[in-house]
Amino acid sequence: MKNRIARLIRWAFMAGALLFALLILFPRKYEVPEFSERPGSHYWALSTGSRIGYTLIPARNNRKPTPIIYLHGGPGGHIRDSHVAMLAPFADAGYDIYLYDQVGSGRSSRLEDISEYTVERHRRDLEEIVRKTGSGQVILAGQSWGAMLLCRFVADNPGKVAKAIVTGPGPILPVRPELARAAPPDSLELREPPVSNREGNARAYNLRSRFVRYVAYAFGKKLASDREADDFFTCLNNELKKSTLCDPALAKSAEGGGGYYAHIMTVKSFNDVKDERSKLSGCNVPVLVMRGQCDNQKWGFAQEYLELFPRSRLAVVPGAGHDVWAEQPEQYVRLVRIFLEE
Repeated sequence: MKNRIARLIRWAFMAGALLFALLILFPRKYEVPEFSERPGSHYWALSTGSRIGYTLIPARNNRKPTPIIYLHGGPGGHIRDSHVAMLAPFADAGYDIYLYDQVGSGRSSRLEDISEYTVERHRRDLEEIVRKTGSGQVILAGQSWGAMLLCRFVADNPGKVAKAIVTGPGPILPVRPELARAAPPDSLELREPPVSNREGNARAYNLRSRFVRYVAYAFGKKLASDREADDFFTCLNNELKKSTLCDPALAKSAEGGGGYYAHIMTVKSFNDVKDERSKLSGCNVPVLVMRGQCDNQKWGFAQEYLELFPRSRLAVVPGAGHDVWAEQPEQYVRLVRIFLEE
């Protein structure tokens, strides 16, 4: 009897181990939208090795010498049709507008060596993209992680930036964790979004996706193909989008195109970034810091932008979350237009 029980236990253990192995090692498929080419897309082949896909909205009236370059969020986000619609009005004011997919996402190339997805790689790509525009100065508009990348660029290239717009800014790197505990002034009437990122992550992640992330972090290797990883990222973004809005019911289904390995490995590199806050504190670039009333980024992170940049100012948008344009598009356009015309 004892031998029989022991055999059953061994078989149960082996069956459990096999099931676990299948769950983490067998590729998964996700029902997500197919990523498609945007008509009129262009490409840059950069000396860094990145092949960058971008959309250009040409100026429609009296072209100004300073184009706008949009830095999307993420990391691992990509340029969506909504981004193009968001910035299109400024072409009427004479601005060429460049919207590019950062390496590892959207229409840009994926890297075989995922350890190359770093803040530094994105900064070097941006430096070359600014040169590609042929302009002495540019206007940078950064959303969330894009604002963090913007700071890395400005620290080394302050003379190349005429103005900067940061929306829903993520923390200046390296992150100062204590800023997450800073309380906002009551006068701003800020509030937490109804849904948190933690809830979204809990709903989207599964055993395999967690193991894919572990292997990437620990060994710098792709356990899942780029296609599988990016499709999972679309599912994850479907959940995380709910935390970017004051009203989660307005969340639209995420488009395909995000880059999961670019996301997790760039985040991993945050700790390797050199602290260059002293350069920013002496920077004379005018900065508009725009934040939604229920942004899921902590107030202390936005406050640091205001404290570091001498020529910065704050605009809080009521009824908007992390993605200001999604809920208050007219306010976004109005605030940016006023800032650009000054």
